[in-house]
Amino acid sequence: MSEHLPPEALDRWADALREHFGLSEQDVPIGLILNLAKDVANGVARPAAPFSAFVAGLVAGRAGGSPEQVREAVAAVSQLASTYDASAAGSGESQ
Repeated sequence: MSEHLPPEALDRWADALREHFGLSEQDVPIGLILNLAKDVANGVARPAAPFSAFVAGLVAGRAGGSPEQVREAVAAVSQLASTYDASAAGSGESQ
C-alpha cells in the first residue's frame, strides 16, 4: 500500500466506488471531502479526519443525502474543527 497516491490513482479509486455503488460524480465530491479531512487534521488531530468525514456523511444521509446536504454537513464539521480547542476538551471544560 502506498502512502502517497498520485491524483490519477485517487480518481480511479473514486471511479471504482461510484461504479460499484451506482453513484454519480456529484455524489462523491472528492475535493470537498479532502478539504474536510485537512480542516479536521489541522484543527483537531490527524486521526480524527476519517471518522469526521464519516460523521459528515452520516449527518448528510440522515438529512436526505442531497449534494447540498452533504455540503452543509461538511461545512458544519469543518466549522466545528476550526473552533475546537483540544486542550480544553481534555480538561472537562465545555466547548
